[in-house]
Amino acid sequence: CEEPVFTASLMENDAYDRIGDEPPNYEETSFSGAPGCPSVRVSAFGHDTLDRVPNIDFYRNAGSVSGNRAVRPSLQELHDVFQKVSVWCPPHLYNPLYTHPPLHTTCLYVCLNILGGVMLFIRLSWVFGQGRRGLGIVVIALSCVVTTVTGLSMSAICTNGVVRGGGAYYLISRSLGPEFGGSIGLIFAFANAVAVAMYVVGFAETVVDLLKENNAIMIDELNDIRIIGCISVVLLLGISVAGMEWEAKAQIGLLIILLVAIVNVFVGTGIPASTDKKSKGFFNYDAKIFMENLPPDFRDGETFFSVFAIFFPAATGILAGANISGDLKDPQDALPKGTLLAILITGVTYLGVALCVSATVVRDATGNINDTIATGMDMFCNGTNTAACEQGWNFSSCEVSSCKFGSMNNFQVMTMVSGFGPLITAGTFSATLSSALASLVSAPKVFQALCKDNIYTALKFFAKGHGKNNEPIRGYVLTFIIAVAFIIIADLNVIAPIISNFFLASYALINFSCFHASYAKSPGWRPAYRYYNMWLSLFGAVLCCGVMFVINWWAALLTYAIEIFLYVYVTVKKPNVNWGSSTQAVTFVSAVNNALSLTGVEDHVKNFRPQCMVLTGAPKNRPALLDLAHCFTKNYGLCLTCEVFVGPRTETLTDVNAEMEKNQMWLNKKKRKAFYAAVACDSFRQGTENLMQASGLGRLKPNILMMGFKKDWRTADTAGVQSYVGVLHDAFDFEYGTVVLRMNQGLDISHIIKAQGKYTHTHAYTHTHTHTHTHTPMYKTEAVRILQPRVTTPQSPQVVVVNERLVSTSTQFQRKQGKGTIDVWWMFDDGGLTLLLPYILTTRKKFKDCKMRIFIAGQPGRVEQDRMKSLLEKFRIKYADIHVIDDITQNPNSNSWKMFEDMIEPFRLHEGSKSTTLAEALRKDNPWKISDAELDTFEEKTNLQVRLNELLQENSRAANLIIVSMPIARLGSVSDHLYMAWLDILTKNLPPTMLIRGNHKSVLTFYS
Repeated sequence: CEEPVFTASLMENDAYDRIGDEPPNYEETSFSGAPGCPSVRVSAFGHDTLDRVPNIDFYRNAGSVSGNRAVRPSLQELHDVFQKVSVWCPPHLYNPLYTHPPLHTTCLYVCLNILGGVMLFIRLSWVFGQGRRGLGIVVIALSCVVTTVTGLSMSAICTNGVVRGGGAYYLISRSLGPEFGGSIGLIFAFANAVAVAMYVVGFAETVVDLLKENNAIMIDELNDIRIIGCISVVLLLGISVAGMEWEAKAQIGLLIILLVAIVNVFVGTGIPASTDKKSKGFFNYDAKIFMENLPPDFRDGETFFSVFAIFFPAATGILAGANISGDLKDPQDALPKGTLLAILITGVTYLGVALCVSATVVRDATGNINDTIATGMDMFCNGTNTAACEQGWNFSSCEVSSCKFGSMNNFQVMTMVSGFGPLITAGTFSATLSSALASLVSAPKVFQALCKDNIYTALKFFAKGHGKNNEPIRGYVLTFIIAVAFIIIADLNVIAPIISNFFLASYALINFSCFHASYAKSPGWRPAYRYYNMWLSLFGAVLCCGVMFVINWWAALLTYAIEIFLYVYVTVKKPNVNWGSSTQAVTFVSAVNNALSLTGVEDHVKNFRPQCMVLTGAPKNRPALLDLAHCFTKNYGLCLTCEVFVGPRTETLTDVNAEMEKNQMWLNKKKRKAFYAAVACDSFRQGTENLMQASGLGRLKPNILMMGFKKDWRTADTAGVQSYVGVLHDAFDFEYGTVVLRMNQGLDISHIIKAQGKYTHTHAYTHTHTHTHTHTPMYKTEAVRILQPRVTTPQSPQVVVVNERLVSTSTQFQRKQGKGTIDVWWMFDDGGLTLLLPYILTTRKKFKDCKMRIFIAGQPGRVEQDRMKSLLEKFRIKYADIHVIDDITQNPNSNSWKMFEDMIEPFRLHEGSKSTTLAEALRKDNPWKISDAELDTFEEKTNLQVRLNELLQENSRAANLIIVSMPIARLGSVSDHLYMAWLDILTKNLPPTMLIRGNHKSVLTFYS
C-alpha cells in the first residue's frame, strides 16, 4: 500500500466524482489487494462479493483534507457478467477512521476577542451618554437580537455538513449558490479588511490620549493616529504572516488581558471616588445618577440609528470563528457552541459594564476640582446636572460650553472608572489589537476561499497559499493595503458605519440561507443543530435589511447595488461549480409544483404552444433540425432532442449512460434550451414509439414529432424504410403533429464530426483549432480545415466541396435570414399547425426579415382569395400575399412523371405483365413492393404530389423556407416505398422544405 492503486473493471465507473479529480485508471487485476488494504472479497457476508460495506471514504469529495476518497464498485460492475475487480487503496493503510490532523484553535476565544473589542472600552460609555440607559439598553438588545438570530441560522448551516475555510462566504455560497456567495464574499472580505482599520484606529486613539496627557504629541492628534495606526498594522501583519500558531498564541494572551481589564472595571466602580475622579464625573453608585441617565438626550445631530451604526461593529465578531473554520478541529461542534456562548457572555458583559457606568458617571463634567458647591447649597440644584449638584459639584457651565469629561465627552471613561487605570489601557490595547488581528486573519482567508473557487477568474492570483497551513500571504498584503487606506481617515465614528452595512448584508444573507434551505425541504438539509426556526431566520433577514436602511439609506442602497452587480456578473459568467445549493432545490420544487398545477387545467387552444420531440440522434449531428426546432420552442415550449440506440441492450446501455450527460452539457454550452433523451431498443421504430409514449411530464409533454427526411431510402434496406415510415404512422396514431425537414445537401454531419475528432487525436493540432473544436460550433471554415488534404484519409476535391456545402447548409438556421419569403402551401386543413409554425418563425429575430406568402388550392377568381384573407385576419396572422393555385389538378408533364417512375422502378412488382401464379408468388415473396393495382388505386394522389413539385419549382424556388402540407398514407393501403416516393418527389430539388401535418385538432382560434 505504498502507492495509490486505481483498479477496477475495464468499463468506466460513473459513480466516481470527477470534480477536482481525474477518474481512476482501471486495470484488470488479481483479487487480492495490496498488503494492508482491503481485498475485493468481503467475507462478512459469508460468500464472495464485490459489494462493499458502508464506509465514510465512499462519500468524501475529491481533494478531501480529512481523509482519502475510495471508489465503490459501480452498479454495472456488480450487475454485469462477473469480472475481476479491485478498488482503490488509499496512500495510507486502509483506516476508515483516519483523518488529516487539522490545526487546533478555539472558536470561543476568537469570537470573544472581537466581540469584546474596541467599542467596550472606547465607545460604550458614549453610546449610553447619547441614548442614556433607556435607549442604550435597546441598542445592545437590538444588536444581540440580530447576532443571536444570525448565530442560530449559522449554527444550522454549519452543522449541515463539513465546513471548510471561507467563513460567511463558504456558508452562503454552499447554501444559496455561487451567485449569492460570490457577491457577498467580496463584500464580506472587504468589510473585514476595513474592520482592521477600525480596530487599529481605536488602538491609536487610546495611545494618542496617553501622549496627550503626557504632552508627548508628535505632530498633531490626527496625524499621530495615522502614524501609530500604520506602525501597528505592520506589526500585526508580521504576526499573521508568521502563521496561525503564532496568531492563536497571541489571541490567548490578549484574551487574558481583556478579561482582567473587564474585571478591573467592575472592581473600580466599588472603590470610593477620589476628588479628581469626581471632578471628571465619577461618583460611585448613586440612584439619582442612575435615574438621571434614563431618558435619551442625543447631541451633535446624532440619532438612535446613527449611534447604533457606530456601536454595531462591536457585535460583528460572531463570524470570527466561522472565518477561520478551516483551521478549527471540529467546526460543526465548535462553531455553534463557541459563537452562541460568546454572544451570551459578551451581551451580559456589555450590559453589565454599561449599567455600572450609567449608575456611577454623569454625562457632563468640567474636570476642575474647584467646581464644588458649598455645603447646604444643594437645595438650589436643578437643570440637567442635578445628580452632580447634589453630590456637591457644579457642572452648570457645561450647559453653556462644551466640557471635556463625562460619559458624553470623554472616550476614556473606562480608564477613569477602573480600579487601576493602566490595566484598562492594557485592556483597550488588548481588545483593539486582538480584534484587529482576528480581522486581519479573517479577511485573507475568506478572500482566499473565494478565489480558490475561481468565481472571479481575475482574482485567481490570490488563491495561492504558502507553507504547511496554506497561508494566504498575497491576501494578507491586499488586506494590509486596504487597512492602511482606511487608517488614513483616522476617525472611528466615520469608519464604523461603513462596515456596519456590509456586515448587516452578510448577516441578512446568512439568515436568508437558513430560511431558504428550510423552505426548500431538501432531503439533504439535515442540520445537527436543531434549535433554529425557518421563520425566525426570515425575520432575522428582514430585520437586518431594515436596520441597514434606517442606519443609512443611501449606504444600504449602495451596498445592495454592489451586491446586485456582482450577482449579475457571476450569473452571466456561470462559473463551473455545483454545490447542491438550496436555490437548485427550490427551483426543483417550483418546477414540480408548476407541473402538477398544470395537470389540473385542461388544454385550451389559446394556450397551445409547440412542444417538439426532435429525432436528431446526437444533437450535434443534425444542427439544422435542432436549430429550426429551437426556433419553434425557445423560451416558450418544450424541446426534446432524442436518440435511439439500436442493438442488444447489454451493448447499448453503456452508450446511453455515457451520452446522456455529455449531450445535455453540449446543449447547455451551445445555449440550446432543450433536453436530451435517449433509449436503447432493438429497432429504431420501437425506440421512437417508446419515446413518444413515455416522454414528458403531465402537460409538459411533446405534441409534435420532428425528424429529418430519409434521403437514402432508395439504397437503404427494406427494414430501414419500413421502420422510418412506421414511425410516421405511429406519430399519426399517437396524435402527434408531424414535421419532416428536407434539405438538398442532407442533415447529418456526423461523418464530418468524426473526421474532425480523428484529425484532433492523430495530429499535433494547434491551440486555436483545438479551442474551436472544443468550444464553438463548427462552421464552414472549420469544416474546410478538417477536410483539407492534411487529414489522414485523402479526400477528393468533390468530396471536400460536398462536405463544405453540407456544413454550410446545416448551419444556415444559426444565421440571420436575409430578406425573403417563407412560402406556406396550406393544402389541407390540419387544425392550423401548418400555418402556426411558420408564423412563429416570423416572430424570431433570425426570420424577422422574412415575409409569409400563403398558397392555397382553389377555383379561379377572387372568392377563394377573399375567403382565405378573411380567415387570416381573424387569426391575426400577418402575411404578404395570398396565391390561389387553380391548376393543381392538371396532370404533371412527362419529364416529371418520368422522374417519378424512375424513382419507384426498383420497387415495383410489375405483376400485371406476368401470369397469375407468378404474380401471386411475387406478392408473397415481396409484400413490401409497389403493385400495379396500388399505383392504379392511388394514381390521382400520386399525380398530385408530382404536380405540386412542379408548382413549387415554379413559384417558390427562391424562398428562404418552404412549408407544405404533408400527405398521409392510409395505414395498410399504401406501401412504404410508394409513400417515401411521394415525399421524395414532392420535396425534390427545392430550398429547405418542411412537410407539416397537424393532428387535426385546432391550434388556432379567432375567439378572445
